[in-house]
Amino acid sequence: MSVKTDVNEIFEVKEKKAIKVNSEWKKVKGFALGLIIPAVLLIIWEVAVRFSLLDAYVFPAPTTIVQKIIELANEGTLWGHVGVTFYRVAVGFLAGMVAAVVIGSVVGYFKWFEQLMDPLIQAFRSIPSLAWVPLFILWMGIGEASKVMLIAVGVFFPIYLNIVSGIQGVDRKLIEVGKIHHFTALQTVRRIIFPASLPSFLVGLRSGVGLGWMFVVASELMGASQGLGYLLVVGQNTYSPELIIASIILFALLGKATDFLLKTLEARALKWQDNLQNQF
Repeated sequence: MSVKTDVNEIFEVKEKKAIKVNSEWKKVKGFALGLIIPAVLLIIWEVAVRFSLLDAYVFPAPTTIVQKIIELANEGTLWGHVGVTFYRVAVGFLAGMVAAVVIGSVVGYFKWFEQLMDPLIQAFRSIPSLAWVPLFILWMGIGEASKVMLIAVGVFFPIYLNIVSGIQGVDRKLIEVGKIHHFTALQTVRRIIFPASLPSFLVGLRSGVGLGWMFVVASELMGASQGLGYLLVVGQNTYSPELIIASIILFALLGKATDFLLKTLEARALKWQDNLQNQF
């Protein structure tokens, strides 16, 4: 009996290792697959500039842009600009997320509160982001507070909408099951509403962080002296397209990195779901 148990344990360990290796291989394969199109585009871009199919002054070659990034890094200014921009996005994202979670949860759970608050929130959502800039400058000056507030406003709405949609989309039959088992209101929220609305909430986080990187550009046009948005302005004023494109690429890389982190969090948090994503 013990021999059979040992054999079964060995097979289970081997099976777990095989599954883990297969999972890691799929991740590497997916990462490599995602690099194909960017690599092809960069090669075409480089060749087009080298053979004068594109004006090098208007569209600098990728190698020139990489050299510019390395130059900024060697000067020691790059990390300061990246750090300031990342700090603004992080603080604005956290502020907008907290406000969206609190208000969105109440609006989604209580019908009367939705009727009270949602029309006003939807009206504010229709206001273009740049329309807030002069008002925030007037209220808070051109310091960090106005920049963070603008990012928080941009982050708030997608997270709010997804939370409200997620809570209101919970299957009513699940709520009835909770009542049958005599769940309290807290137990219903913790064991039914929260898990059921979690996918929508995580999608809202990814949308929010994406808008956070967009809004930080507008915020850094408000008299900033540091940040990647500031580098865009410097590149425009000094007629340096390589600096402008380098800043845009850095925005793209940072945005992709934060989205990857949230996507990884989403995959781990929703591992229990039996869906198409977890099947392959």
